[in-house]
Amino acid sequence: MTQHPLSALFATIESRKNGDPDASYTARLFAKGRNKIAQKIGEEAVELAIAAAAEPDKIVPESADLLYHLLVLWADAGVSPDAVWKELAARSGISGLEEKANRPK
Repeated sequence: MTQHPLSALFATIESRKNGDPDASYTARLFAKGRNKIAQKIGEEAVELAIAAAAEPDKIVPESADLLYHLLVLWADAGVSPDAVWKELAARSGISGLEEKANRPK
């Protein structure tokens, strides 16, 4: 069975956690810390929102950038994609409004 592209990318990202920041952009992000990773997620989310509103042809590459940086955050925080998939599966079939209303405050 073929590995899901996000799982494959996550594995690559994890393999670069302790890499040389001068040789790997991913290693450089890890070296700069979680605040920098979070900043990049914000930047990429804004770029995706702008693309969605004004440049639809850029939605795919901007989505890929956002997903990449999100996976870097997960790796930095010790969150596995499987944990996120499990959370999404638990929400499946529940109204979004109902699910949000039932979240702890």
